[in-house]
Amino acid sequence: MEELVLGVDLGTSAVKVSAVSRGGKIVAQRSFDYPLSQPKPGFSEQNPEDWVNGTTMAIVELILKDGIAVDAIKGISYSGQMHGLVLLDQNKQVLRPAILWNDTRTSQQTQEISEQMGDEFIDITRNKALEGFTLPKILWVKENEPNIFAAAQTFVTPKDYLRYRMTGRLAMEISDAAGTVMLDVAKGDWSSEIQAAFDLPVSFFPPIIQGIEAAGNISESYALFSGLDTNTQVFGGAADNAAGAIGSAILKPNMVWSSIGTSGVVLKYEDNADVDYHGQIHFFNHAIPNKYYSMGVTLAAGHSLNWFKSRFAPAEDFTDLVASAEKSTVGANGLLFTPYIVGERTPYADGDIRGSWLGIDSMHQRYDFVRSVLEGIIFSFKDIFEIYEAAGTQFDTVIASGGGAKSPLWLQIQADIFNKKVIVLENEQGPGMGAAILAAVGLGWFESVEQAAEKFASFGQVYEPMAENVAKYAQIYQIYKQMYQQTAEISHELLAYRREN
Repeated sequence: MEELVLGVDLGTSAVKVSAVSRGGKIVAQRSFDYPLSQPKPGFSEQNPEDWVNGTTMAIVELILKDGIAVDAIKGISYSGQMHGLVLLDQNKQVLRPAILWNDTRTSQQTQEISEQMGDEFIDITRNKALEGFTLPKILWVKENEPNIFAAAQTFVTPKDYLRYRMTGRLAMEISDAAGTVMLDVAKGDWSSEIQAAFDLPVSFFPPIIQGIEAAGNISESYALFSGLDTNTQVFGGAADNAAGAIGSAILKPNMVWSSIGTSGVVLKYEDNADVDYHGQIHFFNHAIPNKYYSMGVTLAAGHSLNWFKSRFAPAEDFTDLVASAEKSTVGANGLLFTPYIVGERTPYADGDIRGSWLGIDSMHQRYDFVRSVLEGIIFSFKDIFEIYEAAGTQFDTVIASGGGAKSPLWLQIQADIFNKKVIVLENEQGPGMGAAILAAVGLGWFESVEQAAEKFASFGQVYEPMAENVAKYAQIYQIYKQMYQQTAEISHELLAYRREN
């Protein structure tokens, strides 16, 4: 009987459970969707019970429909959507719907955090307090739902709540703890300064565990519910970006991950906490013990291309649309696009900026617009690369995943704009594979996360930068860099007009 681990990828719209062998092969995979609730503008919530039920349904289907033997499942670990707030009472019952990472109700609370702690907050957490993070959500509940907050005894993030329901043991894994912006990142423990500043008792904070640390076994009650065996061991897991980096084998300081999903992520493995980006990009504890990762986010990466297709080419095949950009030139025949269509995160924390095209000419064809969107997304990633370079950080390899890894043209654009070699993952599975790796290491199948990732991940084609294109893109990027400052005031005024009218 082949031994397996389950990697549970708890996303915002669905959970995906992968059964993975010792050799890193995905034997079977099941997913289950669940709803997102938006009761008011800017609100984004979910019922934590949906995560439990969805995960259980996926596991039951793996057992019943795919024939996975229960006693073959030796370990389970997790990847989870970050920053979500689950408040629990003294009986560890959920007090209100979970407030998710993409909820933006907390602008006032982020301002309060900044006024209360200033630069000390960034020094401790290595991050600015943004609306998506967990501490502002806690303060929002404290100020707006005092009766609920009075009943709250503790809190967890989404995947840590799911793990609690499967094991009966409550803890928060360190990479998700860092994403709450209440952790002293260098010390790897909850910050007493933040607890004191916002009058949050020490008892409110769950114990912290590592990503590969044993978190208990499947409980008897969950075994009855799911069909799993109580001998199956459960491990800490990781925040989704940390898990994705592990699953994509971003495990050396010379490597950066370029991931184009709905949003875009540039993530770098960090050996230690010595580097300081002064809050310009996120810096979190990794799910790998005593390691870290930094990341910048473009809010509308793949979303910009999806938006363009839905508006201007709804009936066209996606691959054909992207490939049409080859008819254009480097620099899209002098057309520039900024992908700020839902605001921007890095390096401009500006929710009110909006996208633009500059240089529109009567000679431009639709394929020039397609190319400008592809290039604009990668220029926005280049903005993040510039922060790394300004901090003296060196790297030479970019691992591409997501939508940007499916087009040879777009991969070459990345190599040329970044002026780095770009490598594609052959078996891209991302966060779910990262979760499976953490379970495999926790079980002792491998000595380290690095050893497991080398076994589980395989690299494919390499795209080298082309010197002529590199020179052209360097010139165009200097123009692109001016666009935010040149358009911000006009963009803000237009958005204010729309809101008033």
